[in-house]
Amino acid sequence: MIVCHCMQISDHDIHAAVDWMRAADPQTIITPGKVYHALGKRADCGSCMPLFLDTMRHCDSLGVAPPILRARTGSMEGSRNEGRQEGHRISQRRTAV
Repeated sequence: MIVCHCMQISDHDIHAAVDWMRAADPQTIITPGKVYHALGKRADCGSCMPLFLDTMRHCDSLGVAPPILRARTGSMEGSRNEGRQEGHRISQRRTAV
């Protein structure tokens, strides 16, 4: 299956590149950029990136995936303050009078 139409990269190419990188250095962190580089290509429009990442996730020799490839845990979903304290804005702070 063709994953990247711009660069004509198939799922077999991605699996072969990941297998090759894992065999060359078992401790390396494999990223999409490294896969493109191993194939002698580079990302063009980026529309393939979700499918590219999904293909990498399903590669047996990928090992522990870097954070970009991990499934979202949803820990920040529903959080309105993005981890900041509730009254982080000056206009929201209560002043002691």
